[in-house]
Amino acid sequence: MGKEFEIRREVVLPATPEEVFAAVTADTGAWMFPKEDVPAVGGHTPEDDGVTAWDPPRRFAVHATGDDGWFNALEYLIEARDGGTAVLRYVHSGVLDASDWDDQYDGVALHTDFYLHTLGQYLRYFGGRPATFIEVPGPQSSQTPDAFTLLLGALGVTGTVTAGDRLRVQLPGAEPLDTVVDYRTDHFLGLRTDHGLYRFFGRNAFGHPVGISLHLFADDSPHAAPHPDPEQTRTAWRNWVDGLYAPGATTG
Repeated sequence: MGKEFEIRREVVLPATPEEVFAAVTADTGAWMFPKEDVPAVGGHTPEDDGVTAWDPPRRFAVHATGDDGWFNALEYLIEARDGGTAVLRYVHSGVLDASDWDDQYDGVALHTDFYLHTLGQYLRYFGGRPATFIEVPGPQSSQTPDAFTLLLGALGVTGTVTAGDRLRVQLPGAEPLDTVVDYRTDHFLGLRTDHGLYRFFGRNAFGHPVGISLHLFADDSPHAAPHPDPEQTRTAWRNWVDGLYAPGATTG
């Protein structure tokens, strides 16, 4: 049996309504994950792909249905503010399994806060730049209660590290990453570099393996450093996270 939920958020974003609308439709891989069912801005008809509202740059909504009354709906309401900023009013509603509804709701709500924060980081520091999205799920062995704590320790994140701090991350066989901590909670960590956003998810708290997602941004300026190769980057992080949770592994 399912039970309905609704999550509402309101955030001020450092971008125009047109830029926010593009981000939540065509450019989701730059801050959340790619949505292949949402084509480029301007090439849409309302009946396509479950879209129930397409009113650039003010409103976008999608609604999916399934068996036994299941549904999942997202709505983005965007309003211009002074100074080239915009307010985004976000509503996510749907149905969760009633047997562990509270845990699922907490997971969805906390992920929502992290994703919307990342949206703001994208718009402020990388808005409009092409993004390469890389997802690196942790192994099944990363579902233990201490799995995210282990990951933080391996990154050099101690209990005193907080948003705004600088952190150098070293992966075997890769150049060090000089990062700024832009988000830090019990279950999530966000790191920002000059070329990307690095997101770490403590999904072990919700019964799943930990996760890593990278949003890497191209820089076409003539003096820019070479962009990291996506497959090499994916392989480096995959080897790192798999090794972290391998039997007998240590962080030392």
